[in-house]
Amino acid sequence: MKYLILLTVALFISTNFYAQEVAIPQSYSNIEYHNGKLRFYDKSNNTWIDEVTKAPKYTYSKIVKDPIGTETGIRFDFQDTTINGTIYYGLIKTENIEFPQPVFFKRNAKINKGKAKINIIKRLSGKYDFVDWENTGKLILGYRIVDEAGLMIYDGRINLRGKGHFEPDVTMLEGPFVTLQKDYRVSIAFKTNKPVICSVEVDNKIYEDDTPVYDHLIHVIDLEPYSEYKYTVKYGDWKETYSFKTARQKGSRKPFVWAYASDSRAGAGGGEREIYGTNYYIVKKMMTLAKAKGADFFQFTGDLINGYTISPDQTNLEYANFKHAMEFMGRYAPVNVAMGNHEVIMRSFKGRISVDRFPYDQCSAEKIFADNFVNPLNGPEGEDGAKYDPGANTVDFPSYKENAYYYTYGNMAMVVMNSNYWYAPSRKIPEHSGNLHGYIMDNQLKWLKETINKLEKDNDIDHIFVTLHTPAFPNGGHSKDDMWYGGNNDRRAYVAGKPLEKGIIERRDEILDILINQSQKCVMMLNGDEHNYNRMVIDSTINMYPENWDKPKLKISRPFIQITNGAAGAPYYSQEVLPWSDHVKKFSTLNALMLFTIDGEKIYLEVVNPDTFEVIEKVCIK
Repeated sequence: MKYLILLTVALFISTNFYAQEVAIPQSYSNIEYHNGKLRFYDKSNNTWIDEVTKAPKYTYSKIVKDPIGTETGIRFDFQDTTINGTIYYGLIKTENIEFPQPVFFKRNAKINKGKAKINIIKRLSGKYDFVDWENTGKLILGYRIVDEAGLMIYDGRINLRGKGHFEPDVTMLEGPFVTLQKDYRVSIAFKTNKPVICSVEVDNKIYEDDTPVYDHLIHVIDLEPYSEYKYTVKYGDWKETYSFKTARQKGSRKPFVWAYASDSRAGAGGGEREIYGTNYYIVKKMMTLAKAKGADFFQFTGDLINGYTISPDQTNLEYANFKHAMEFMGRYAPVNVAMGNHEVIMRSFKGRISVDRFPYDQCSAEKIFADNFVNPLNGPEGEDGAKYDPGANTVDFPSYKENAYYYTYGNMAMVVMNSNYWYAPSRKIPEHSGNLHGYIMDNQLKWLKETINKLEKDNDIDHIFVTLHTPAFPNGGHSKDDMWYGGNNDRRAYVAGKPLEKGIIERRDEILDILINQSQKCVMMLNGDEHNYNRMVIDSTINMYPENWDKPKLKISRPFIQITNGAAGAPYYSQEVLPWSDHVKKFSTLNALMLFTIDGEKIYLEVVNPDTFEVIEKVCIK
């Protein structure tokens, strides 16, 4: 159902969305319509600024579509004469293959004015037919779209039937992904190109969709704790088999391993380091290494993609590329994801003035993120109902659905926050209102406090980890923002033209107070945003305030760890000199995969470069 909604929204936006006058949330200020155009009033220049509405060249609905069958193969028609480039293609074998990928043929197909042809009979028969399609009449074709500038746009696959005339068949476009992992159940999520009823078979039991859908979420229940199962996804006349492991039983003190990283937006260096929005090369390396190391799940916190788009349909294409890289582990174990600043989808005005896209229930950054991923639904509702909510009977903020949540595994808990909620990437926040990068608003803060308190009282939980994209203490690349803003506490969210009561540094202290002083189980804060790996210890000796700070200072009651690992492929940042730099114990600009081992009361960490397997550090955390 998510896919159908996603596709409907994409088509709506690509055809007439920009011409529609949708209700402007009361939480914004100085934004209105004039002659059918959305505009922002810039008080400093006494001018009205129109919304930017230029459609992107590459979008999900334009690029991800079934090709047309021909007597000799298939042809693509992207229905855009400005698209030129190359399609690389090859057969995919799935049977007894752990990581099915296309084996690209030595020839390619040229895209000319949006059209391309692939001759399967001529190119992929005889000695090149390693999937036996000439006998079965069934094959899976993988393909890679590269534009005329050499930018990789999309890796796709299509299931085909035929020996002479070929026809596209039901295809699994994304996944399957193991998700919502418990000790007695998991859910299997995947996307097909057609609305069909699909099934998952585990231990000779069949679990299936209730109705034909594009976006499948099939729940597998009545399983044994920490047990490995093979599962077979059946879609149409096709099937693929993988495996999953259920979680450690809640409260178990037996050992397990899990992985962490963030910031996989496109990197420099060419090739697979950028497949339209994501560093496919490093993410693929991380996922395969995490699986090889026996990680039971992966937490990935923000900046999955380049983002910063005005088009949900473009964002969907970037997410698709990230998910294809995520499949290398996601088919076998959960990859739980969170939002960063690059996940933003904007209503943008000239002069780099932007707010979170509305209507929130259709095309906000939070909504499109929820449409693309499956996460727990135990987070806060939204910021409606807070004391600054301008409308008691209207929706004036986006939802936290699937972008703030928590989960447990064995004797640990992971609390996932959204530090870019209702994000307005703009220098004009006081004028148009919105939230700034790194600021946690009141309802999410309240939920954090309640969740930590609940977990603190839970005798099954020994270790609490909290993850959010922006560090409390930046160390390399983001001293101008995160929860510091160069020491400027005046920075804060604005609602309906009015500033919130607490500034960014005061809000940082409230978060730290909950995690450190109001909890004994909270082990560390895991962050991203800065494209490096750094580990620091926060204790009572840390210098954490700007000069001439005239507000109360937080007393740190016990040592606490902050680890930032934004080294999943985004362009690196080097270390900066900041008031707390002497508390940084390790700093590296290498790509870094973190592997935690939880063994009862003990916590060990190994940090490895997934590209070279170089060990960056090994440390006993607890």
